[in-house]
Amino acid sequence: MLKGLLYGEDGAAFSPTHTRKGDRLYRYYVSQTVLKHGAGKCPVARVPAAEIEAAIISQIRGMLRAPEVVVATWRAAQPECEGLAEDDVRKALAALDPLWAELFPAEQARVLHLLIERVDIGADGLKLRFRDRGLAQMVTEVGIITGKSRKAAT
Repeated sequence: MLKGLLYGEDGAAFSPTHTRKGDRLYRYYVSQTVLKHGAGKCPVARVPAAEIEAAIISQIRGMLRAPEVVVATWRAAQPECEGLAEDDVRKALAALDPLWAELFPAEQARVLHLLIERVDIGADGLKLRFRDRGLAQMVTEVGIITGKSRKAAT
């Protein structure tokens, strides 16, 4: 889900991987530094996939409720979506939260890649860098579904 988005303090990417123990599958992300130079070369060598995915989704859910994010998204989406009201944006962002669990994993990954530019993993936690136009693009797509017409490109 987060492939291509996770990076360590040293700038190295984290890659998804897994292992099996008996019938159980364990998913995690591992630093490229660890794969190339060993575990002692990186303060955060690997992270459990379910835990980091849940932490990032939780941060996104909190962000989607922030009034300043709603207003900024509305302003960014207005030029592309005719008749879009601020309340339309608020409803579109609020609708994502309950629908998240119903999305297929590939669609969840698409939404995350639309919203997030990069996640830096450090010993002190996570730092998310969001895409400037990600929320506006998502709202525009939702706006098309809810009957708003997208302005034609000139």
